[in-house]
Amino acid sequence: MIRIENLYKRFGRLQVLEGVNFQIEEQGVVAVLGPNGSGKTTILKTILGMVLPQEGEIYFDNQPVLNNWDYRNRIGYMPQIARFPDNLTVRELIEMIKNIRDVDANEHALIERFGLESSMDKKLGQLSGGTKQKVNIVLTFMFDSPLLILDEPTAGLDPVSLIRLKALIQEEKEKGKTFLITTHIMSLVEELSDQIVFLLEGQIFFQGSVQELKDQTGQKNLEHSIAKILESDA
Repeated sequence: MIRIENLYKRFGRLQVLEGVNFQIEEQGVVAVLGPNGSGKTTILKTILGMVLPQEGEIYFDNQPVLNNWDYRNRIGYMPQIARFPDNLTVRELIEMIKNIRDVDANEHALIERFGLESSMDKKLGQLSGGTKQKVNIVLTFMFDSPLLILDEPTAGLDPVSLIRLKALIQEEKEKGKTFLITTHIMSLVEELSDQIVFLLEGQIFFQGSVQELKDQTGQKNLEHSIAKILESDA
């Protein structure tokens, strides 16, 4: 589904990505991990066309994404911090996004699942960060997108909503969906991910399963495996 070839990106003098290559062909959950500044969010934004690389190619279903915008209609994107217009209500925002995408949406079950019924006519500027994140979830999952990109999706969620989000991801994965997720919650990665792409200084240090990373680092859990990598690089 996604193929990245020899991707380079710098911002001014800062080289963020340096010759990144990887591909994702099967459905499942791929966790993109790495320390702050390693290029995780930049990779997600290049796939979405929000950031243009200096070099390299990105392919979606074997078609280059450069100058091709239609593929984005097949992607659900959940940014780490959603910036909504403060003067719109939740209901107005959802209707606006539905009109923009102009495809079938199934928001009602998600609104009920995350307890947003009482917030539908509230202004977005009046909502807490956790409630805004629930709105973010509804906007991301309400379309039948084969690829979902989630950038730190657990930010601000209460424990009940986190459990519901994990169950939702698992359900959508079982329907054949593909996920790219960045997160600092290692328990989430161990529970849901089929594959890890670990970035270090703009390059891919490791790609494989959680168990393969544990075996490579000689550690019993993912958190200690990541710590081992970072200690070795220090």
